[in-house]
Amino acid sequence: MGSSQKSRTYFVCSNCGYESVKWLGRCPNCGQWNTFKEFRDEPAGAKTSSGVERVRKISEIEIKEYRKVPTGIYEFDRVLEEGITPSSLILIGGEPGIGKSTLLLQIAKALTDKGLKVLYVSGEESPEQVKGRAIRVGISSDFLYVIGEQDVSEIKSVVEKIEPFLLIIDSIQTVYKPEIDQVVGSVTQVRECGAEFLRMTKERLMSTIIVGHVTKDGTLAGPKTLEHMVDVVLYLEGEKGSDLRILRCTKNRYGSSDEIGIFEMTSGGLKEVSDAATLFISKDHVRKEGIAYTVLMEGKRPILVEIQSLVLPTFFPTPQRVTTGFDTKRLYMLLAVVERFTGVNLRGMDIFLNVTGGMRVEDSSADLAVVASVISSYKKRALPDNAVFIGEVGLGGEVRRVANLQRRIEEAKRLGFINVFSPLEFKSVEEVVKLCLG
Repeated sequence: MGSSQKSRTYFVCSNCGYESVKWLGRCPNCGQWNTFKEFRDEPAGAKTSSGVERVRKISEIEIKEYRKVPTGIYEFDRVLEEGITPSSLILIGGEPGIGKSTLLLQIAKALTDKGLKVLYVSGEESPEQVKGRAIRVGISSDFLYVIGEQDVSEIKSVVEKIEPFLLIIDSIQTVYKPEIDQVVGSVTQVRECGAEFLRMTKERLMSTIIVGHVTKDGTLAGPKTLEHMVDVVLYLEGEKGSDLRILRCTKNRYGSSDEIGIFEMTSGGLKEVSDAATLFISKDHVRKEGIAYTVLMEGKRPILVEIQSLVLPTFFPTPQRVTTGFDTKRLYMLLAVVERFTGVNLRGMDIFLNVTGGMRVEDSSADLAVVASVISSYKKRALPDNAVFIGEVGLGGEVRRVANLQRRIEEAKRLGFINVFSPLEFKSVEEVVKLCLG
């Protein structure tokens, strides 16, 4: 006689999708209060086959080689490392109006031009609205199919009939499974619908791109239920008032997740930016106090960025430390190193730090530029002409090497930055500060 299965009770944060076995007042993942809701999993029915029947020796498992399919949109293919992998589930997120649907239609156009079938499922807009956007990006193909549907079972039937190479779900928060007694967009519906599309993708060896809404803090709604499930996670980002869009990969089971794609929003859709080396700095290389330049590596691509600092006496008991595009905790560490090894006292100063162009510094290669920028603003003295600062700053005040240093230096010199401050010439922060500012 088999053992009876019991239902499982769990709690899920309605803001970010974090799961817990007990109710919590404050979510440890997103920090929001009173967001946990109770859910219950009913016991599953009897399975037709046991795990023993499905188990295989690892030596008997054959690996299927899937050749990636390039879309022809170079910046998109760069992020995915050469193109879309068949049988992959891709999640793309971004703020409303950032251009996700436009990008997906352009991907659909590129694939249908190759004679591949694409099924576009719109849960938010009517097929007529989708057609209007398709006209703007120049797509009109018999290989692109559009349906306005939210029921997953109906979507599955259409997929079985059309057999597309790529399925696009816009968006995962608008589709539902009728047998689940939860509202559309709830954590349970998102999780179960995502699992259904995952099964559909792997069984039919097609590719699927699903659109995910973002929360107030810019993260995908329900990351614990979506991000761990999919093969690739992409974010489309952009600053308000700017036409630039950055496609960033945060997870990729089929390659590197370090690359970014850069686009410009135009009336005809998203246009690729092929040479982004100087896209995030002022064109005339302004020599002004508080401004320093460095070279970041985004995957294999070096990009020159501008670090801006504003340092001024505080009017508050506790000085402000405000950063945009840079880790605030790392700034505190660098300020401690500056005070210890250069004698510059910044304790009574408000410090505002900005990485221009909406770029985010993810590594330590910009440490030296941040230090130079802050001290330049504090001393009210501009840094040398055509100078670039590349290097990590250690707690001992030393300037340390970073990855791809020579590649960064070559790119800086190619763009006219002849004064290079790097670990090759300077061993300590104090040396750099003395040479730059006296």
